[in-house]
Amino acid sequence: MHRRAFIIKAGAFFGLLLTAPHLLAKTHQKGIQKIMKSDAEWLQILSPAQYHVLRDEGTERPFSSPLNSEYRSGIYSCAGCGFDLFTSEAKYDSGTGWPSFFESIPDHLETKTDFKHLYPRTEYHCARCGGHQGHVFDDGPAPTGKRWCNNGVALRFMPERTKIN
Repeated sequence: MHRRAFIIKAGAFFGLLLTAPHLLAKTHQKGIQKIMKSDAEWLQILSPAQYHVLRDEGTERPFSSPLNSEYRSGIYSCAGCGFDLFTSEAKYDSGTGWPSFFESIPDHLETKTDFKHLYPRTEYHCARCGGHQGHVFDDGPAPTGKRWCNNGVALRFMPERTKIN
């Protein structure tokens, strides 16, 4: 009897999530000029790997990005639209195989809850083009305790650049 009640409640919970996706949105940044493109336009400007991650919310293989071992000074921006997302000062080696940061540039990312692995995770996207970047976890270093775990193929690195757009 308890198992049946659990299945019914779980079904109702996931049904609510599927029918009300706006409830999953955690942030929506105001004042950022959004970039809207069709799938055909994205396919013309992104590589297949970038399209898979940025537009289909895919994940690249761990340890496959050269940005994982990039530690020069500079800015990490969205590979889809060039919007600045992270500074090199916030980058650290998390040992996970993906470029990781303990903080993002304020208001440049939007988050939502993702249940693709059946448990909730916080997924984040570029606030300008909506491109999927990765997930944020609460197991990062001080001072924030956050680990912004990013797909390297979703980023562009600009060495020595310090101005944030």
